[in-house]
Amino acid sequence: MVDAPWKRRSGLETVIDDWTRSRTVQPCFAADRLFSAKDGTYADLPRSLAPELAAALHNRGIDALYDHQARAWALARGEADPERTFEGQAKAVVVATPTASGKSLCFHLPVLQAIVTDPDARAIYVYPTKALSRDQEASLRELVGDAGLDVPAVVYDGDTPGDARRVARERSPIVLTNPDMLHAGILPHHANWSRTFQALKYVVIDELHTYRGVFGSHMAHVISRLRRIAQFHGSDPVFLCATATIGNPRAHAARLIGVDESQVALIDESGAPRGQRRFFFYNPPVVNAELGIRASYLKSAVRLASDLIRAQVSTIVFGQSRNSVELMLKYLRDGLGDEAPQEAIMAYRGGYLPEQRREIERGLRAGEILCVVATNALELGIDIGDLQAVICAGYPGSVAAMWQRFGRAGRRGELSAAILVGRSAPIDQYLARDPEFLLGSGAEEARIDPTNVEILVQHLKCAAFEVPFVCKPGSEKPDGGDQYASLDEDNTREALSFLAQHGVVHEAGGRFHWSADAYPANHVSLRSLGWDNFVIVDIAHGRSIAELDWRATHTMLHEQAIYQHDGEQYQVEKLDFENHKAFVRKVDPDYYTDALTYRRVSVIEQEATRSVGMCQAAWGEVSVVEKVVGYKKIKFHTHENVGYGDVRLPDMQMHTTSLWLTVPEELYVETGIGRAAAIDALRGIGRALEMVSSLALMCEPTDIGQTLGDRSGEEEMPEREMVKSPRPGFDPTIFLFDHIPGGVGIAERIYERIDELLARTHTLVRECDCEDGCPACVGPSEEGGNKRRLVAVRLLEAMRGLQ
Repeated sequence: MVDAPWKRRSGLETVIDDWTRSRTVQPCFAADRLFSAKDGTYADLPRSLAPELAAALHNRGIDALYDHQARAWALARGEADPERTFEGQAKAVVVATPTASGKSLCFHLPVLQAIVTDPDARAIYVYPTKALSRDQEASLRELVGDAGLDVPAVVYDGDTPGDARRVARERSPIVLTNPDMLHAGILPHHANWSRTFQALKYVVIDELHTYRGVFGSHMAHVISRLRRIAQFHGSDPVFLCATATIGNPRAHAARLIGVDESQVALIDESGAPRGQRRFFFYNPPVVNAELGIRASYLKSAVRLASDLIRAQVSTIVFGQSRNSVELMLKYLRDGLGDEAPQEAIMAYRGGYLPEQRREIERGLRAGEILCVVATNALELGIDIGDLQAVICAGYPGSVAAMWQRFGRAGRRGELSAAILVGRSAPIDQYLARDPEFLLGSGAEEARIDPTNVEILVQHLKCAAFEVPFVCKPGSEKPDGGDQYASLDEDNTREALSFLAQHGVVHEAGGRFHWSADAYPANHVSLRSLGWDNFVIVDIAHGRSIAELDWRATHTMLHEQAIYQHDGEQYQVEKLDFENHKAFVRKVDPDYYTDALTYRRVSVIEQEATRSVGMCQAAWGEVSVVEKVVGYKKIKFHTHENVGYGDVRLPDMQMHTTSLWLTVPEELYVETGIGRAAAIDALRGIGRALEMVSSLALMCEPTDIGQTLGDRSGEEEMPEREMVKSPRPGFDPTIFLFDHIPGGVGIAERIYERIDELLARTHTLVRECDCEDGCPACVGPSEEGGNKRRLVAVRLLEAMRGLQ
């Protein structure tokens, strides 16, 4: 019997009380920790702060700054550091404090002060997404309005109309943009932006931690080009950066901006107060003890979220993928029925059109939406109002990302709840056994590789288009020649000469001018080395409902796929690959689809090799080919497999770097394991080694790809057919590769530490309580009958030379 509304318990405290008393929920808590509240530490408003800005702060009830805001003010302006840890004018100031610690004022105040003092001063704000730049535009305009200043702040992105673009170029002292627009819309046309670049005082880079991997490597070159253009116009801006907690904020900022670490001032102690936070690690109950399989983490997250929604607790649920977000949205709406209106439970993910995302953001701020189910698109600092609870359905891959997500709740200082729901995957179960790894270890480091030749050459072309290079031979350059990014003068000249040989630049008297007809920035994608988005068209209404990136299209928009959008299902009737359009029709199936892919890795060039026990380890450049070969039909709620279908789409190819560990055939033959059992066990060992490597190197699991192949790089794959009857002479090889085009150095680090990582993998597998293999170690056998874990332990002993 449902309680009458006036008897219904509400509020976060009541939900937590019910959970801790429940005989079904409480036993599943692998961790329950209360983080106490923290008082703020404050500093007086700076005496040099303009009266208008001081008045605006007073009107908001701010009579003092947090001490980290006061430090940021002083360091940005070249004043004495209150902590006396940095002297002189910093080239960059990095504020690395938790979510909701008031980082925005750390750059708004110095920027507005500079413009009040000198109306000709200019600043460029760079945000990783259009949504975040729009959100910050609103907050900046509010501050400017409260101060009674006439300081236009204009967003310049692909959605900006023509008249607003003209205002941004000619009259706006503050321009808010994103990396893509800066790269292709501003820097190549810097002559039209001369008023901005001549007086560029500050460049603000928010969410610095998002610039990792290939995106961050591209961004480092965009900043190099920006600094070069600013120098050409006679300015030398200070970079003001804000980041969530990462392990190397100063080093990352220095590498991204292209300056020495000694020129970067770091502020990593927060003076902001913090409310109480209750952390739970919910590990779903075991439903199959023999295979170590636990209850669905998605359904578990939905049950916990339903409890919070019924108690009127504003909640955000983070999913691992677009599909998982849509599944949880459907399950929440179906399960709650009339207890909560559908429009009070929404999804937020990549692929939704901009108008829909902004409407959801507005609903969250207004309190009209009680629960939002989101991908990492809402990890960033978009203001979405007062949230009290965060549920992460699955470990997001890094400690930094987890706390970034949990920081979305309790932003106003009240009690908040942070719930991590574990999957059956090895990394989640490892953390369930040792939750102190989450609670006590530091955040991961952000890594980029601006020296990646493929990326460097692309941006060198863009730089040559923007401003000619002067690179005279050694003795003929008494004043020195131009340098680009991390290249010295000689390497810059050699790289430009290479471009001249290919006819894209022309050399005359030591000056290199762009000479090709092509517009180089248009051919360089910052987000990946992929292709344009695909538009999704609803056939029944003839309108676009969403868009997807090129890679996701292969797995989510193949013909006969069930595409899920806003809790509804559409079947893909036709995929027009050439014109980048998918035509869908709304349906009401009792299943969804999940793509089946395979990978093939071929070695291009070996950089180094050495013996590791009885195996051979190496690393170098590889080609990774991925292909979607089919799909499964999975029933809603029960998640049982109800059918298969074929998919015929082009291959996806990527050049990257990889470690490979080759197990000679004679090793498993001599130990009597047998080829089929050995290959089955090696699949599990590769899986466990991937998890151990991601934890040891403190990188996200999605940064590493893994497969089993043959070092010869032949076409045949050790798939199920080969497991049954592997061919003679097959030396199975585990590949762990950078899942980023070009690579960012992860594979090389795995190679350097492979002995240690193999030993840790051996320990993980040996000490697991299962017999046949489970999701927490090597996974259950794909063939059945094989005791995969026991075989893996024997094989690891042989591989390490312990037998």
